[in-house]
Amino acid sequence: MAPVISPVTPSPTLPDATTVVVIGGGIVGLTAALTLAERNIPVVVLEKGRIAGEQSSRNLGWIRKTSRALEDIPLAQAADRLWAGMAARVGSDVGYRQAGIMFVARNEQQMSLHEKWLSGVSAAGLDTRLLSHAQIAAQVPGGAEKWAGGIYTASDGRAEPTLAASAMANAAIARGAIIMDHCAVRGLVTSNGKVSGVMTERGEIRCDQVLLAAGAWSRRFLGNHGINLPTLPLICSVMRTKPLEGPANIAVGAPDFSFRKHQDGGFIITQRGALDAPITLDHLLIGTRYMPQLRQARDNLRISLGKYFVKDLALARRWRNNRRSPFEQVRTLDPLANPALNQEAMRNLRAAWPVFQQAEMAESWAGVIDVTPDSNPVIGPVASIPGLTLATGFSGHGFGTSPAAGQLAADLVTGHTPLIDPAPYRFERLQ
Repeated sequence: MAPVISPVTPSPTLPDATTVVVIGGGIVGLTAALTLAERNIPVVVLEKGRIAGEQSSRNLGWIRKTSRALEDIPLAQAADRLWAGMAARVGSDVGYRQAGIMFVARNEQQMSLHEKWLSGVSAAGLDTRLLSHAQIAAQVPGGAEKWAGGIYTASDGRAEPTLAASAMANAAIARGAIIMDHCAVRGLVTSNGKVSGVMTERGEIRCDQVLLAAGAWSRRFLGNHGINLPTLPLICSVMRTKPLEGPANIAVGAPDFSFRKHQDGGFIITQRGALDAPITLDHLLIGTRYMPQLRQARDNLRISLGKYFVKDLALARRWRNNRRSPFEQVRTLDPLANPALNQEAMRNLRAAWPVFQQAEMAESWAGVIDVTPDSNPVIGPVASIPGLTLATGFSGHGFGTSPAAGQLAADLVTGHTPLIDPAPYRFERLQ
């Protein structure tokens, strides 16, 4: 089951040519398209399934700087500024609230990790502060657990994934962007060694530049062109409750649950300490690159070998532009939510804040996260194919930085002065 997304009215007709083609109708690609359209640069977004139908509408909606790598913080800070003006920019509510995010620790070992992170990002000028148990109780009353402490960033916030991407898409369309759904891009077309267009299931469209923002599909797309993008899938299960008078307006992350207020009065909840990790062929091909992450997060991964492996193996890794592609076989990654993980999350949450004993589940869903070996995205050009730029591999935190990530990608595609230094996101670091 997928959350209900605000509608977008796509274009029915594929143009013959444009300046920039964006592959992937997720929130990063849509923000890039909006930026380009605002600059009067012709842009076409091509989505194989439904606009924002995958992780862009299935994530938790958190917008945070807390616990990000130091090199990733400038992007998050730029995103804060852009989120603050997004409703005015797109002409509709995206659910943005700068209500703060808190992480709580059960013991001194967990607390020391927060302290170490805060010390390591001291140069970033954040408003983050450490909290005692008493301060946590004051911020989030009604708790039943004795926390060792916590960390809190008041300027962090949230937005609604089911609203935001659609609002950006509609704003881009209003400014002249062409957005098409159910139009898979099979591959790149090149002339004299550089991009000259893309071949879709509906025919070719000529262009000067291509931005690949295809999320978990980017590795397969690039692999067909002989380019190795190392990403592996993780699956996050999420639930939304019916409206409830909860303990706080801020978002709270504990070692084994998280919650944040939803715009309808309910709460978005997940088992923050557990993700499903279905084994795929790619684990055998590139899994050794993830050993440091595995050692650090092994207890948080529910590793399995089953239907996901078989389905992934059945999809082609090489095909021609005149043949049906994997993107036409699977329009949307729509994994089943793991009820055991959602039940764990609710059980742990109720023990910590008993008010959630009254919570009733309204819906649940799951989404596929594409994770890079260093958990940072790739935003930058591919040197071996001039005219191709990537904005992908966001490792589960792309929604929060999406306004800045999309703008940075648009800057790089068109030669504008970059919003921030793009060096931490260069593709070459993963080669």
